Amino acid sequence: MEKVTIKSFDELNALKGGVLGVSDYYEITQEQINLFAEATNDYQWIHVDVERAKKESPFENTIAHGYLTVSLLPFLWEQIVDVQNLKLQVNYGIEKLKFNQAVVVNSRVRLVAKVNEVLNLRGITKAFIGVKLEIEGNKKPAYDGEVVFLYHFMD
Repeated sequence: MEKVTIKSFDELNALKGGVLGVSDYYEITQEQINLFAEATNDYQWIHVDVERAKKESPFENTIAHGYLTVSLLPFLWEQIVDVQNLKLQVNYGIEKLKFNQAVVVNSRVRLVAKVNEVLNLRGITKAFIGVKLEIEGNKKPAYDGEVVFLYHFMD
């Protein structure tokens, strides 16, 4: 799927409703999980102890940290859209985020995004983006929710 280019409030507002786009699949490896554990000091065994997870985990393997999967949002979002003509972009918040399914190591995930709402706040565009992180071969998404971005377009 080709990236959607957005250069203004009006262009973003015109995209409200249907699916905006879908990212490529991205594989989550044990190395990445271990690096995330190191960065966040979250060494819970279900993430980093491969042998124990294979024996004791209901998933029969390690799983990615939920917040690791959330941290992929900017990377995957940039595969879907190319926001241009910006003075500034700010991650404003995450709303209604629900983890639905664990992401087992070596799973491939992709982001599905849609524009839920767009507001003009005295020249600042507040965009509410519906997000769903799909796991290849799984009916349940890893999570769904809504992220909020603030865009300050040049004109």
